[in-house]
Amino acid sequence: MEKHKWGIIGTGAIARKFAEALSGTETAECYAAASRTLEKAKAFASEYGFRKAYGSYRELTEDPDVDIIYIATPMASHFEDSLLCISKGKNVLCEKSVTLNSRQFEQILEEVRKHDVFFMEAMWMKCRPTYRKVKEWIDSGRIGEVRFIKADFFNHVPYNAESRLYKADCGGGAMLDLGVYPITMAADILGGIPDETVSAAVIGKDGVDINNTTLLKYAGASVSLDSGFQLQCRNNALISGTDGYITMGDWFHCTCEAYLYNRESTLLESAVIPDEINGYEYEIREVHRCLENGEKESPLVPHDETLAVMRIMDECRKQWGLVYPREE
Repeated sequence: MEKHKWGIIGTGAIARKFAEALSGTETAECYAAASRTLEKAKAFASEYGFRKAYGSYRELTEDPDVDIIYIATPMASHFEDSLLCISKGKNVLCEKSVTLNSRQFEQILEEVRKHDVFFMEAMWMKCRPTYRKVKEWIDSGRIGEVRFIKADFFNHVPYNAESRLYKADCGGGAMLDLGVYPITMAADILGGIPDETVSAAVIGKDGVDINNTTLLKYAGASVSLDSGFQLQCRNNALISGTDGYITMGDWFHCTCEAYLYNRESTLLESAVIPDEINGYEYEIREVHRCLENGEKESPLVPHDETLAVMRIMDECRKQWGLVYPREE
């Protein structure tokens, strides 16, 4: 069996989760890892079974045997890291949020087309079986016309001035880290850019949003979304239509459970699909499927939807007056 040789840029917490799934995927090879120091790269490579370790990102991109690179660096670095990988002709899976703003993502797409490579935001939620079952229920008309979506994503994170989540120059804040999930769900189900966006946020002393609330108005449908670091909530989701509704369990973006009800709240069907590894295996398989079929973007995470989400978040931050230091 021919395996896809993966490189990973960045060796933090998210990279570790991804590497765990990668090492358990039969069609993937843990080939090369890169960090800003060779010592960290070697430790990571040894722990997860990567064949090579590099002390710079550029060195990894110049390895001719790397098929695809997973970018797991802080948000503010995604733009430059993506451009580096693309310029070397590498296929890319970039962690969310894919860039700081839509303008940066538009530039990435220009380079993707120029170099004819595969590119996908690592929006693992959209590749998970439970989420795909929810989309199947909606697309087949099981709840009629969608009229309302409510989704929360709070993750209590004690203040730490050194954490990337609280650093403006790292692209910190709740919107890019957490809010991107409910916004992605809304854009995916209701169709891209809303007719109206109204958003408010609590901006912390470090200049990033620590809590936010967003209301989106689509033709015939409304959306209520909340996310933040100061509180802890159940983080579930409700999608309500003219003929019924769907609930997604706690931590909806990575839930293994979803339930379909009619208008009388009678349970019609459930989707309970436990992860095979840790949930990241599904986006890995989708990348492999695309590469094997010569597809430059995934139909599950298409470029236009990623761009729409970035534009919605741009509008939210515009209303808050939040601009990151590394935005051009």
